[in-house]
Amino acid sequence: MSQSDKTRTTVDIHNRSYTIVGEEPAHHVRMVASLVDQKMREIHAANNKLDTTSLAVLTAVNTMNDYLKLKEDYAELLGSIKKKEE
Repeated sequence: MSQSDKTRTTVDIHNRSYTIVGEEPAHHVRMVASLVDQKMREIHAANNKLDTTSLAVLTAVNTMNDYLKLKEDYAELLGSIKKKEE
C-alpha cells in the first residue's frame, strides 16, 4: 500500500492533537483515540500528579494488560469450542 492510499486522521488525546496516518478508516482511528483518551483520563483522575510521559506509559501498560487478558480468554473459548465439536 502506498503512502497515498493511507488515511490521515487528526485526533485529540489528553488535550493534544495528533495526526495518525494508517490503513484503518478514519472512524476506526477516532474510536481508538477516544478509548486511549478515556483510559488516560481515568488514570489521571486516580493520580493527577502524573506527568504526561508517566501517564502515557501507565495507559500503555494497562491497555496491553487488558489485551493479553482478552487474548487468553479468546484462546480458552476456542479450546472449549474445539472440545465440543469433537
